[in-house]
Amino acid sequence: MIKLLWLSGITCNANTHSFLNYPFIEQFLNDFEFIYHPVLDSSYTLQEIVSNEIECDVLLIEGSISPEFQRADVSIEDIIRKYAPKVQKIVTVGTCATFGGIFSQSDYKDVTGLHFDKEQKNQKFENLFDKTISISGCPIHPEILVNTLYAIKGDIALRLDNFLRPKEFYAYTVHNGCVRNEYFEYKVDAHQFGELEGCMFYDHGCQAPFTHASCNKILWNEVNSKTRVGLPCFGCTEPTFPKANLFTTKKNMGVPENLPLGVGKRVYLTLAGITKAFKIPRLEKKLLDD
Repeated sequence: MIKLLWLSGITCNANTHSFLNYPFIEQFLNDFEFIYHPVLDSSYTLQEIVSNEIECDVLLIEGSISPEFQRADVSIEDIIRKYAPKVQKIVTVGTCATFGGIFSQSDYKDVTGLHFDKEQKNQKFENLFDKTISISGCPIHPEILVNTLYAIKGDIALRLDNFLRPKEFYAYTVHNGCVRNEYFEYKVDAHQFGELEGCMFYDHGCQAPFTHASCNKILWNEVNSKTRVGLPCFGCTEPTFPKANLFTTKKNMGVPENLPLGVGKRVYLTLAGITKAFKIPRLEKKLLDD
């Protein structure tokens, strides 16, 4: 049985709570053993983990890290240094553990992710780079974490991107699979949050076209996603999260400052000009009727 050690850095525990929503968690707990988890029943206490060297296979890190932050009166960085060389794999669970996240703005000094400080590579734990897998998100999608752990258990090699995220889940953008893509193509924007029609990219700050995640391919609770219910994507899997003014699309002379991945400004202006030549009454009428 694969033994897991889940360490909490500077965190709100949202990733833990998201993980607890995994619909088949009972089966998961039959296949894996937590030698320590801050919420679930575990084989050992945190004090025993810190005071001894307990055998484990995978180290999971939730939350940002800082040399000042402690667990059981020991620096979280020292606990990581103690166990990281002994495990097969390390998994950063969430955007804070991967990139530093919102807690990089806290009062602790030198707050980062394990390997990245936002988009910059962090040299502090460079020797662990080759055994780490990043699962970014605020919070993480539980199925992505669980499927990654089963891949480790089955000794399945995962192809990773530049931020060590599995391409199986992060090679796409949230825009892929969005049910509002037709509105995006014809620049029909939603007038307010919660509407079932319209795109939220042009006026409401939706970051789906340049955010790597599978939210519209692997639905949350097998039911929904932010864009499906009429909310803009926050870009929570990206190193720049959180951005200011999440619900506003910043524009320069009417052109969104951030364009979809792979689309240049000249191409965008050309496509926008062509789009203006089309009127789709079916799309416009639905919004007016609402």
